[in-house]
Amino acid sequence: MFTGIDEVDWASLRHAYGSAEDVPGWLRALASTDPVERATALDGMYGAVHHQGNVYDSTLACVPFLFALAAREEVRDRGALVELLVSIGTESEGSAESDRPAESGGPARSDRRAESRGSAEGGERTARDAVRAGAEGFVALAGDADPAVRSAAAGALVRFLDEPARALELLRRRIRAERDDRVLLALTEALGLFVLRYPAHADAAVDLLAEQSAPPYTAGLRLAALGQLALGAPGRSPADLVPIAVRLLRERSAHRVRAPREPGTDTLVGRIRRLRPSDEEGSQLLRTLHTALGDRIDDRTALLAGQLTSPDPVDRCNAVWMAATLLRGWRGDHTGSVTLLGAQLASDPDRLREAAASVLAEMFALAAPASDDLHGLVATRPDLWTHRWERGAPTLGSPLKALVRSGDPRAVPVLAHLLAGPEAPADLGFELTHLGRAATPLAPALRHRLGRVPLAAPSAARLAAPLLSAVGAVEDTAAVPEVLRLLSGAPDGLGAREAVTDQVIRTLETLGAAGRARPVLRALLNTRHAATAAGALWSADGDVDAVLPVLLRELSEGDPVNRRLAARQLGRLGPAARAALPELHRAARSGPIRQRASAACALWGIGGDPEPVLPVLRAAWTEAPRTRGPIARCLLAMGPAATPSRDLIAAELASPHRHTARRHGSGGIRAIPEDEALLKTCRAVLAGT
Repeated sequence: MFTGIDEVDWASLRHAYGSAEDVPGWLRALASTDPVERATALDGMYGAVHHQGNVYDSTLACVPFLFALAAREEVRDRGALVELLVSIGTESEGSAESDRPAESGGPARSDRRAESRGSAEGGERTARDAVRAGAEGFVALAGDADPAVRSAAAGALVRFLDEPARALELLRRRIRAERDDRVLLALTEALGLFVLRYPAHADAAVDLLAEQSAPPYTAGLRLAALGQLALGAPGRSPADLVPIAVRLLRERSAHRVRAPREPGTDTLVGRIRRLRPSDEEGSQLLRTLHTALGDRIDDRTALLAGQLTSPDPVDRCNAVWMAATLLRGWRGDHTGSVTLLGAQLASDPDRLREAAASVLAEMFALAAPASDDLHGLVATRPDLWTHRWERGAPTLGSPLKALVRSGDPRAVPVLAHLLAGPEAPADLGFELTHLGRAATPLAPALRHRLGRVPLAAPSAARLAAPLLSAVGAVEDTAAVPEVLRLLSGAPDGLGAREAVTDQVIRTLETLGAAGRARPVLRALLNTRHAATAAGALWSADGDVDAVLPVLLRELSEGDPVNRRLAARQLGRLGPAARAALPELHRAARSGPIRQRASAACALWGIGGDPEPVLPVLRAAWTEAPRTRGPIARCLLAMGPAATPSRDLIAAELASPHRHTARRHGSGGIRAIPEDEALLKTCRAVLAGT
């Protein structure tokens, strides 16, 4: 297994954390009879040699030894080694598009990630070729006595064999011979991959999938085949795909064997395995089907309803996380889905209840249909009001957080109780902003806590930030002295409070009290808070001569954030800031797109001429989707002058995708409220044009 391992100059090779001299020890430990030693070694491989999917010269050097280990029947956990080999060979292929073939019949390749990471000696392409060079090893492993090995090798036949016809014939033979449902599932997924990768050879693979989607195959395998058909050959999917899928899901659940979870080892890989869904297979089956349905929101909603009303709590738990993906990424009427999420809060399994509460907390105002269920849980379970992490102050528990973010005033008495306690949740102030004026009864307690923030403590900013947000949200003018207190010693004696100085200034503006801080604001005009301070002075005095030079300086010399802020402040000044037009025109023509968009909006606020503004806004709308919120607000302010941009607004309202959804992520915790705010503004723009 390890012939030649000592001849490799491991010390000269690299992995994620430097020299690879520790790699031969990990490779030898992968053959250990001690499960903890094996798991620790696998940690090292994933944590350093194949860190976050990256490929290094040491990764390449490991490939032949991993193949040798995987081929020896006496080695334990060989399925994990085959998975590692497949991951090394395919990581650079990226998205599903790369599974489509090049004209030569081989898989399309992309070296962008290798270039960006600077992987040595060809990086991913070399590692992929090295794994492909051992493809015959996967042929043997596909018929191994160990089901875990056969399962891991199934997809490798499609990915690494250069002959599509041979790969398909091997899959066909394995399907006919296989008796283990988990391996059959992997073979079905491999057929789906084959359809995507080799469309010129796909007909026979599609026929096999269609065969597997009908009896006598088990419900789970039929569900898997339907998902792969919908993904790669939607024309072969049944018209009543969703009802069939729901029926098969319930049939599968009724016959699923509930195997106890293995305790696992206290290693990275062990912890990851324990965090997986208790029915990871079912989760993946439905995820594939949801992916295949794509923008068919009505069908996906119906499928989700079938999952969320399943008699099996495990199916419902999987559905809760799928609901999070759907609601974060797609628009539509989600009332029914949210109502069903709320119904899960009364479930006995803690895992299901916690999942539902966590997802509802991401819905913000969209969680309103579940507010009665949330309130019922909050009212009966005070132990869930807060959550204490291993380190740090307590935070609001998910049920209460979701109730607050939905805007439900029934949360106020509970928040009052927490504020009266010795240790209020650290995030309470930030969250109650979603209650607006309904949180006014909490103003005295918030004011009291704000007045007790220790000005000289390192924790001053961390303690003050949420309270400032809350004071501004409830518009507590009585808190102005406590807010002003946070500027004591400015600009040189702020200490940790400097991190919230801009927020302090904005809060004073919100409370209409910027004029009471004139001396401090003027002193801040020569600091990094200059743009915010200038805007506050303008709102207090309307003295253009005092603030215009400061904002012009920040527009041309400030960092990117302050340049955008200076542009917004200049736009607020309106025609009084005409002296800034030349610099704003320059800023709108060059530089980062977000900065150009801010400058364009300021041009409209000052000059009222749409001609230089609309082309910049159109470009930013397309190139930087996260600018759409402020651009839409600018277009709303333009009124009829924004008419040439109606097509952008109409297209946005017609799109099923949230503008905050990213291709490989959710877009952040505020993805849903930011997108809902954009839609509201877009509707107002259309009405105004």
